[in-house]
Amino acid sequence: MAFRDKDLRTPEPIMVDGRPLKRYHIDQPERPLEPEVEKAAYDLLPALLADVVDDGTPAAGWVVLHRGADTGAYLLAYTWMFDNAVEVRVAVAGQPALDCPDDDPAHFVHLPRSGIGCVWELAVLEHERAAWVRHMLVPESPNVTDYLRDTRAEGPVGR
Repeated sequence: MAFRDKDLRTPEPIMVDGRPLKRYHIDQPERPLEPEVEKAAYDLLPALLADVVDDGTPAAGWVVLHRGADTGAYLLAYTWMFDNAVEVRVAVAGQPALDCPDDDPAHFVHLPRSGIGCVWELAVLEHERAAWVRHMLVPESPNVTDYLRDTRAEGPVGR
C-alpha cells in the first residue's frame, strides 16, 4: 500500500461534561467523514473520556476522529493530566482486525490495546504538545483559551 496524505479539518472546540476539547477530523480526500460516523463517535465520546482528576491541571484536551481508507473509523480522546502528561482512550469501528464485531464504521467499541495513534493522528499530537507548552507551561499565567484557539493547520496531513 502506498502512503498518502489525508485531509485534516478542525471543527470548533466542544464542551463535554465541563471539559473543553479541540476537535480534529481526518478523512480521505475523495471521501469526507460521513455524518453517521461523526454522530456515533460524538455520542460515545463522554464515555470514552478519562475521569477528571483534581490535580490542578485544567480539564482540557483534544479529540481526533479519523476515517480510514477501508471500513475503519477511529476516535481518540486525549486529555491532559498531572500538568504535563497526556492520557488517551481509543474507540474503533468497522475494523475486524482490531476486534470490532462488524465492518460498520459507525459501530464504535472501546479499543482494549494501548495504541496512541497512527502516523496521521500523531501529526496532531506533535502540534498539541507544542501548543500546551506555549500556552500552559511557559507563560507565568497559563491561558486555556489561547490553547484552545491554537490548532494544527487544516489541509494535508501525514508527511
